[in-house]
Amino acid sequence: MKPAAFTYHRARDAHGAAALLAELGEPGDEAKLIAGGQSLVPMMNFRLARPQHLVDIGGLRELRYIRPAGTGLRLGALTTHRAVETASPDVLGPGFAVLRRAMSWIGHIPIRCRGTVGGSFAHGDATAEWCLLAVLLGAEIVVQGPGRAAPRVIPADEMFLGFFTTAVAPDEVIVEVRFPRPAPHAALTEFAERRGDFATVAAAVSLDLVDGELRGGTVALGGVAPAPCRVPEAETVLAAGGRPRPELFEECAAAAAAAVDPPDDAHGSSHYRRLLIRKLVVQACEEALNQ
Repeated sequence: MKPAAFTYHRARDAHGAAALLAELGEPGDEAKLIAGGQSLVPMMNFRLARPQHLVDIGGLRELRYIRPAGTGLRLGALTTHRAVETASPDVLGPGFAVLRRAMSWIGHIPIRCRGTVGGSFAHGDATAEWCLLAVLLGAEIVVQGPGRAAPRVIPADEMFLGFFTTAVAPDEVIVEVRFPRPAPHAALTEFAERRGDFATVAAAVSLDLVDGELRGGTVALGGVAPAPCRVPEAETVLAAGGRPRPELFEECAAAAAAAVDPPDDAHGSSHYRRLLIRKLVVQACEEALNQ
């Protein structure tokens, strides 16, 4: 299929893109940003999205970067998945290797070469790897609005509001994603019917380890709710501490499966998704422990 007719615009910078969105997004009209186009273009081809205006920000090279910031990390919104996947350890630092490893779950290499970090956040898919990592690691999403001198910062736990719905306003542009703290013992894993498909369930875990002792951790799930979510009940199990052991990870996984109410759909029943949660959380815990 082909997309509905639209008018093409090219932005010169993030402020200009926000101004165009504000100007073009009049009542009855819809303006959308496009960068890599890996999410928006298929939706337009199937007429699931029919923007009257497309604002192209793909040429804004100033939004393509990976920058250490103290103990944290900053990613420009137009950084591609592939750029993160191939970044050297010196660039990402040892505390953010989970980002590199997680990229292999995103589609296939052609998709990763064009798809962008900011585009994934803007799309707000509950199974998207970047969205799940943001919730797991307490990321901050930085957005620029029209006529605004300073950008607005959205914490990850306030970013995702529901199915493909985020806290980014229609006239705002995602310019940066910040990961404030390293996560040296973190892992993301998922299950899809075919490699490269959207995940049926995804699980991510970050363990707090000190001298081999477990002091707590963070557990996040995707594909089990309208938005990626943390699971406090599973984190309570990890907070008990002690030496990491298989029985503790299995208890954590069981708590995660019991705490959520996954949907029934064509990809699997709620019961099936709970079984996947129990397997994937244990797997993520083991992988995180071994990093």
